[in-house]
Amino acid sequence: MKNLGGKKARVLLVYPDYTDRDITSKLVGGSYSEGLASISAVLKQGGHDCKLLHLLYLHEENDYKAKLKAMGEFDVIGFSIRTTAMPDSRLYIQWTKEVCPDAFITCGSYHCTLAPEEVIATPGVDAITIGDGEYAELELCDKMSAGQDYTDVQSKWFKLEDGTIVKNPVRPLFADLDRLPIPDFDLFDYANLDSVKAGTAIVMLSRGCFFNCTYCSNSQFRNVYPNKKIFARFRSPENAMLYLKTLLAKFPQIKIINFRDAILNMFPDWFDKFIEMYKAEIHLPFTCNVRFNLLNEDTVRRMKEAGCYTIDMGLESGDQELRFKYLKRCMTDQMMIDCSKWFHKNGIEQLTYNIIGLPHEDIHKALKTIKLNAKVQSNRVIPNIFYPYPGTILHDIAKEAGYLPDVITPDMRVPLVQPQFPEEQVLFIEGYFLHFVKRYKLAYRLPSWLGKPYEKWLDHRVTGKHVPYKFYVKIHDIYSKCYHRLKNFAAQKLPDVYMKLRKIKHGIK
Repeated sequence: MKNLGGKKARVLLVYPDYTDRDITSKLVGGSYSEGLASISAVLKQGGHDCKLLHLLYLHEENDYKAKLKAMGEFDVIGFSIRTTAMPDSRLYIQWTKEVCPDAFITCGSYHCTLAPEEVIATPGVDAITIGDGEYAELELCDKMSAGQDYTDVQSKWFKLEDGTIVKNPVRPLFADLDRLPIPDFDLFDYANLDSVKAGTAIVMLSRGCFFNCTYCSNSQFRNVYPNKKIFARFRSPENAMLYLKTLLAKFPQIKIINFRDAILNMFPDWFDKFIEMYKAEIHLPFTCNVRFNLLNEDTVRRMKEAGCYTIDMGLESGDQELRFKYLKRCMTDQMMIDCSKWFHKNGIEQLTYNIIGLPHEDIHKALKTIKLNAKVQSNRVIPNIFYPYPGTILHDIAKEAGYLPDVITPDMRVPLVQPQFPEEQVLFIEGYFLHFVKRYKLAYRLPSWLGKPYEKWLDHRVTGKHVPYKFYVKIHDIYSKCYHRLKNFAAQKLPDVYMKLRKIKHGIK
């Protein structure tokens, strides 16, 4: 048992924050994590110290150990682990134990909730947190400080010296998010985050979601709580204004708000009040996630009046059978097309999220996703390759179908192995998604006598028997690497120019 003898805890949070494993060095940037900033705020409110080791790229052993030593000495070191970062986190935990043998190592975030047995079994891990972590970590640090037994802290599992695992129940959710302090933005090098250097703040006003999309981990997160009916919660509109005003006062360079809540209009009554307060008190250009079947035209109009310039929506799959049967997103093609017209009418750009490589998908079904994006006239598209998160329904569907390999290694670009949809076809659809969306848009605008033959020619370019998919993927990989390096250079070294071009692109005044 770790006893701090009345001293407050010194806590280090370790955040592996990268997806591109080819990057070998990055001095500034990275992403903001609302969860870590919230944990830090609660710990500091309780009198404990909290710092962040923000890992912006895949570190080698000597590099990691040198940075860890430079951070100072800590009583508790907590790792934030998403599923795709688990392989790297095992190494970081091992190296941390070698540098700081007396530190208590705990892990939290998505993967600990989805696969707690795997994480607690990792050598060097002393404890994990399942679900929301703020008050579990505060209680842990308080009890360490007081020299009390902390192995009964709810929401935490503990590994004892003899290897026994103590599995405490998950603490009930608290309905009132206003009890949380304003996040500790200063935990990060906030002014140098990738989004902030582009004048944009990442904001989250809520926790959870009440929908049950089979590919999303939210349904699994919800099920760990004893009072899961209140899983989806928002800060009050008044507290949301305090959050935003505090952030803008600290960082006046922010000119755009990017709400990353699962669905900002999840509760219509809350949203109606919030959007009017935002219009009156903030009125900065903003973007957010909404859901097709929770909107009406009047809501879209008021969003535009409040400053909304881009809307993010999950289209996911253009194959209606896949969408209904496997994704449990019961929205028809026509519903999405009609809803999208409201955005175009009100001058709001539309960004759609799409999933490629779903279980039981093939290139013909993926082509339907491209075509539906063209029909809804998406201004921007993001194609994501499906990842089977443990505990989700779609993970189990993929496993039962025999598409899931025993181990998904970090270098696997396409996690599922499907004979009807091989890796090169999945990567081809992902890489050339926008290219074909633009061309199908043109096909649908042309007169029928010209548009129909053009559409058939495009179909052949995507699904033809002799399409050289592997060659096209190699060409796109080269282009993509050059494009992103140029974009990152502009955002980091020429932020004013980057911001001006972004405003011109999206019509932001």
